[in-house]
Amino acid sequence: MANPGETTGDHLSAWPGLRRVPTPRAEVYDLPDFLPPKLCARLIALIDKDRRPSTIADPNGDHYFRTSETCDLSPEEPAVQELEALLFALNGIDAAYGEPVQGQRYEIGQEFKNHTDYFEPSGQDFEKYCSVSGQRTWTFMIYLNDVEAGGATRFKVIDKIFRPQEGKLLCWNNHRPDGSLNPATLHHGMKVRKGVKYVITKWYRERPWGW
Repeated sequence: MANPGETTGDHLSAWPGLRRVPTPRAEVYDLPDFLPPKLCARLIALIDKDRRPSTIADPNGDHYFRTSETCDLSPEEPAVQELEALLFALNGIDAAYGEPVQGQRYEIGQEFKNHTDYFEPSGQDFEKYCSVSGQRTWTFMIYLNDVEAGGATRFKVIDKIFRPQEGKLLCWNNHRPDGSLNPATLHHGMKVRKGVKYVITKWYRERPWGW
């Protein structure tokens, strides 16, 4: 593999049930029932224990751009270790290239407006976030519960919406095949209309995580 912080579509597609969105504009996949319900419940409990207001890398003046809550999950937690083992079996990316697992919680009305997961090279904090471990490569996101209404993830450019479903995984390559950043991965964590949404996100980098 050219970059040890990446995976490939061929590697991922070996996992039964993985589906690619039929578009040439971005590598986006989903996989229902990736995590079992009991593991989802344990991860939700960890998020509830340590959640804090979410932030963004480059503030844009919109105080309602990302209104969810966030927490970094300790790699010492058995539930996190089980999750990491499942992710490695799926993507084959050495855990050394991964950021700490992050959990998010969205109450009614909370959202994360259209954004990409990579760091903008022109951003004021680009050097801060990328000087050690490089750019983000792949994103792996998992819904931990069903949501009564709202809370879908919308990829505007490729016209695809994923609705929350307990244990469902989404993943995408933040780059194009030529290695350039892919703006077609723009996505929106839409407002929860009824209930609460819990999500796990795991990002991988070009170089080993060094923070």
